[in-house]
Amino acid sequence: MAKYILFLHDNPAAFGNPSPEEMQAIIARYKAWGRKMSEEGRMLGSNKLMDEGGKHLQMQGGRLEVQDGPFAEAREVLGGYFMLEAADYDEAVSLASSCPHLDFGRIEVRQVHELPGA
Repeated sequence: MAKYILFLHDNPAAFGNPSPEEMQAIIARYKAWGRKMSEEGRMLGSNKLMDEGGKHLQMQGGRLEVQDGPFAEAREVLGGYFMLEAADYDEAVSLASSCPHLDFGRIEVRQVHELPGA
């Protein structure tokens, strides 16, 4: 089995402004999906990311440049991730297609390359 990470890209416009009751229903859907993945032995980890944008690092002319993110021109935000086991990309995409996050944004599915000895 290979490992796949599902990056959850949020579209704040699609999410709207749910009432507390609607938010509890949304959370319950995510929990149910995660519980199903865990019961099937597929869930390797998951977390929601903090709403603040974090830091972006890059080297510029031999110097480390650190910027606050996300950038204003972004129309979506990386909101979290799930790490699953699946036989191949087709199975990983099939699992991701049942995730409730698709109601609020998009999911990027990437295979994890495990370094030998790590």
